[in-house]
Amino acid sequence: MALPVRKILRWLASLLALLLVLLLVATGWAWWRMRASLPQLDGTVAIAGLSAPVQVERDALGVPTITGANRADVARALGFLHAQDRFFQMDLLRRSGAGELSELFGPAALSLDRFHRRHSFRATARKALALMPENQRLLVDAYTAGVNAGLAALPKGPWEYVLLRTAPQPWLPEDSLLVPYAMWFDLQDASARLELGRQAMRDTLGQTATDFFAPRGNSWDAALDGSLFPEPNLPRLVVDQPASAEMAALPLPDKMHVGSNSFAVAGRHGRDGAAFVANDMHLNLNLPHIWYRAVLRWTDPAGTAHRLVGVTLPGVPALVVGSNGAIAWGYTNSYIDTMDVVTVEVESIAQTYYRTPHGFVEIEHRPEVIKVKGADPVTLDTRWTEWGPIIGGPVNDRFQALRWNAHDPESTNLGALDLELATTVEEAVSIAHRMGMPNQNMVVADRAGHIAWTLTGRIPKRVGFDGRYPVSWAYGDRRWDGWMTDAETPVIMNPDEGLLWTANQRLVGGDTYAKLGDNGYDDGPRGHQIRDDLRALVATGRPATPTDLLGVMLDDRAVFLTRWQELLAGALTDDAVARKTARAGLRDAVRQWNGRATVDSASYRIVRSFRSHVTQRALEPFIEPVRAAYADLDARDFLYEDAVWRLVHEKPAKLLSPKYPTWDELLLVAADDVLADIDKAGQTPATFTWGSVNQLQMRHTFSRVLPGPIGAFLDMPVQPVPGGADMPRVQNPSFGQSERLVVSPGREEEGLFHMPGGQSGHPLSPYYRAGHSAWVEGKPTPLLPGKTEHTLTLTP
Repeated sequence: MALPVRKILRWLASLLALLLVLLLVATGWAWWRMRASLPQLDGTVAIAGLSAPVQVERDALGVPTITGANRADVARALGFLHAQDRFFQMDLLRRSGAGELSELFGPAALSLDRFHRRHSFRATARKALALMPENQRLLVDAYTAGVNAGLAALPKGPWEYVLLRTAPQPWLPEDSLLVPYAMWFDLQDASARLELGRQAMRDTLGQTATDFFAPRGNSWDAALDGSLFPEPNLPRLVVDQPASAEMAALPLPDKMHVGSNSFAVAGRHGRDGAAFVANDMHLNLNLPHIWYRAVLRWTDPAGTAHRLVGVTLPGVPALVVGSNGAIAWGYTNSYIDTMDVVTVEVESIAQTYYRTPHGFVEIEHRPEVIKVKGADPVTLDTRWTEWGPIIGGPVNDRFQALRWNAHDPESTNLGALDLELATTVEEAVSIAHRMGMPNQNMVVADRAGHIAWTLTGRIPKRVGFDGRYPVSWAYGDRRWDGWMTDAETPVIMNPDEGLLWTANQRLVGGDTYAKLGDNGYDDGPRGHQIRDDLRALVATGRPATPTDLLGVMLDDRAVFLTRWQELLAGALTDDAVARKTARAGLRDAVRQWNGRATVDSASYRIVRSFRSHVTQRALEPFIEPVRAAYADLDARDFLYEDAVWRLVHEKPAKLLSPKYPTWDELLLVAADDVLADIDKAGQTPATFTWGSVNQLQMRHTFSRVLPGPIGAFLDMPVQPVPGGADMPRVQNPSFGQSERLVVSPGREEEGLFHMPGGQSGHPLSPYYRAGHSAWVEGKPTPLLPGKTEHTLTLTP
């Protein structure tokens, strides 16, 4: 007999009530567990090893001012705060540098670990640590102890490890060098793709074509010395066969260089002789955010008070970018060539011995055991030559090895700590040359109004070759002969016009360029535009201000695309529109050009898309055979802008794909490609705005794997943002200006700063999102922290 309906309903109601209670209990436990991992903001915490109490004051954005009796105490306190606010981020960085992410994430991270582990950076970090001078090692040890104290002082461990079902491991001194190794991977290409791509192009198309499609520079170059390269000749090629349909996979030409903008203005252009440094470093925009703001204060044994203001990198005890009151400094990725592919000649039978200048030597096998969560460990057999690890081959009894300055223990150190005590640009330049880090352009200004540019890190001295193509080192006539000396490393100090600008473009020419090499300089439009903005600013005759320089960073004018807008407008003639009426709406939208990458601009997005399709179709016959020879080719590595521009203007029939009867017809097909993009997006030319696609999606590491509402809670709001790839305001949905800093040393109270995300890596912290909106909107906010809202005292 069926149960009465009333009983069934009561049973269902009880079940639903029970499920609701269980859900509430689970939610409550999760909330409690997350809150239990929040750091302490007020009161007192005892830390072993301090020589005296350290005071930590936080403002409304959570920015700490750390005041200690000496630099070691400040380093210990900084480690404590980094662990409390950002330990999970630190853990990811050290594991990325070492190739140990699989231990946290399981097989999903195994391919990345395999790639990173073949460089053996944990072993190199230990060697670098052993070489570290005593003053640096003292601070690393203090910082390490502070990190572990901060981790232990949390009521509960970081919440991320609950989801990963594992426990955080203690911080080791060598981990503070593995964090920079993670940056080596981000800032330099450990696969040597550019050099191998050049080789494939030269072998496939010849040297003249390589010089044309992958030139050393172009008309947008904005070198500090004003140098330009001669225009290359048109290649001696004849395109007589149409490219295959597979070529549709050719990547679009826009590429965000992992780099930065940085510029300096000499004191004669500032009020009362104030010199400025402005810096915005371009990186992937994730959560937790990479930078951690801090003010570090202490007094040295001589009684001199010190104050550092700027950003730190969790995992490292040094200030990365900022000011010490006497000098201010900033960086951009240099893209000089500090790695070479070495062709390794092996004997043809077992291929276990390779030729060297001193005879045949056996290839060294270095087993690397990768721990994998939820699976058996994986043993990776990495093979090394005396020049570096083998990264490819064999092909025709040849392997490819990578000679990379990062593999030398002396190339990574914490020499940046010495900048904290520098007082002049001359001192800063000298320090830069012995700093161990991924090679950067450093711009620096001092309190006396001087400015300078130089390169950081160890730079190889090549003998017998220029580094553009793989060569054999087996006979001793091609090699590295140590490192460039201080006298050989380029420096530009107090230039005549009182301006310096770096934006990942080539900065010098002539013999200096030849010595530094080229590992993928940016095209130059950003540097070109920054240079022109600065020149226009000083031409007004009024003193430059921090707000002026922030305005240069936020410049979203599409100067680079202006000629492409004119080209598209000219291609959409009355006859072209009559042949296809859908082109009329496209032409109307293009004529609304406002010259900016604003969120409401349809013309910017249309012109950008048009350039992409023209480039694809024009380069198609040349890139396809090169990719057939080298599957990892990325055409965006090459400076092809001038080549494409010359093709569509000079219109050489021999270089036109037979797919198109004329070059003019290729332009119209590219315009129709844009119409297809618009249709695919379900929009009209008038509504095909940049803001509808360029929407900030700054996401937490876990938001992609958690249920929608929970994942959304971890992320920053999705919102349209202005900016693009070839202008000072670099921006795409997940990449862009990771901070914006303007400062004059000694006038930090006038400085400006903001960054995406927030100071804390904890979603329940009031500082998780604090300050983010100012970065999105480009609003100037102070560099120095505001009124103290919380005070924590760390005691011995």
